[in-house]
Amino acid sequence: MHTVDIYVRYCETDAGGHVSNTSYFLYFEEARTKFFETIGFGPDRRSIHFIVAQTECDFRAQAYAAQILTVTTKVSRIGTKSYTMAHEITDTKTGELIANGSAVIVCYNFETEQSEAIPENLRAILEEQLEPAEL
Repeated sequence: MHTVDIYVRYCETDAGGHVSNTSYFLYFEEARTKFFETIGFGPDRRSIHFIVAQTECDFRAQAYAAQILTVTTKVSRIGTKSYTMAHEITDTKTGELIANGSAVIVCYNFETEQSEAIPENLRAILEEQLEPAEL
């Protein structure tokens, strides 16, 4: 599993004073980006292309400005052309579950505009990271 801490900025909240529903998807994206950097597929690795085909979030509790959240990310499924990342957001201080969700990531060729098989070097790394989906 990979974790990253997120400081909730005031601009990420809504008129109700809690974190806006759209902000959670930004937190997931930041966690995925840092996960990819950790496994050696950061933004400088241009030979592998991904797109997010599906993402979802289940909101469990409210979060607020100035709160620190921990986003845990893991690989929960690997297919032929896609894999699923599971995310869990908790309050860093209390451990309270704030939200959980997932994203289906597809390997994609932007020239042909088609999905393609997960490259073997990436598949090997993803398999090392694979954990059952509990989040």
